[in-house]
Amino acid sequence: MKLHDVAVVGATGMVGRTMVKVLEERAFPVNRLILLASERSAGKEIPFHGKPVPVQKLEPEKFKNIEFALFSAGASVSKEFAPHAVRYGAVVIDNSSAFRMDEGVPLVVPEVNRRQIFKHKGIIANPNCSTIQMVVVLKPLHDRFKIKRVVVSTYQSVTGAGNKAVIQLQEELAGRTPKEAKFPHRIAFNCLPHIDIFFDDGYTKEEVKMMKETQKIMGEPIKVTATTVRVPVIGGHSESVNIEFEKKASPDEVREILAKTAGVVVQDDPKNNIYPMPINAHEKDDVFVGRIRRDETVTNGINLWIVSDNIRKGAATNAVQIAEVLALGK
Repeated sequence: MKLHDVAVVGATGMVGRTMVKVLEERAFPVNRLILLASERSAGKEIPFHGKPVPVQKLEPEKFKNIEFALFSAGASVSKEFAPHAVRYGAVVIDNSSAFRMDEGVPLVVPEVNRRQIFKHKGIIANPNCSTIQMVVVLKPLHDRFKIKRVVVSTYQSVTGAGNKAVIQLQEELAGRTPKEAKFPHRIAFNCLPHIDIFFDDGYTKEEVKMMKETQKIMGEPIKVTATTVRVPVIGGHSESVNIEFEKKASPDEVREILAKTAGVVVQDDPKNNIYPMPINAHEKDDVFVGRIRRDETVTNGINLWIVSDNIRKGAATNAVQIAEVLALGK
């Protein structure tokens, strides 16, 4: 098997560290692993296959001879350094929002639009975490029943907002005031219907991401409306999803289709208290779905509940899966 030189940008962050972990877990054929981060993080070490790998300062020339560059350091860093990586011949798989809606940049979830990977011009975008887990479930249902409209409300973990958000929750739960708060309000014992900035129409940037990204990934103008909410959970996003189809779809048919879908685990036995929960999805790569039931208010409607680890399938694992497809060449 051919080995590949791989760089991880933002290696000391929550997603970056998980990218390194997933590369190891999935036995990605790594020849040389370069870990890159800010000057402040340079010199730290991250284990890979039992050996410490030093973190280096992010500089353009560090991408020389790199084949795959996995970025998770924020949009501004991606915009500055991704072109350098491409210039040196690397394929960039970017976890930020920098390029997602750019024409000519594939926005990819391998289970949904794998073929788009090979249409890249040097950069492939990793979708938003909340979008990824939803489209993995939507795709096989759309293929069978044709989706007309989706209404989604999210319950998103503080890990989606980074280490500072996790620290804020932990400090508040311990009865302490955080030295530096990530959120504009208390998150412990609270819910914030506010993820990212608000636009003039009242929607947040996170909500708009879900709407637009879903259409681009699915390749069709499916109507999507979203309300995204931050909840005091560490690890795992949950979503209440209402789907209206063009064709009749029964809950049993939906369960049968999803049970056969790669990357999806159906947990739907509410009489025995079996349904997806973030505490059980934590540290796993699957997308879990349950609470599958008919929506009686429309002709062809289904309600369901989707849960996935936002740091893994919602970010790191999806990026590594894209690299795997490229490495295999098919």
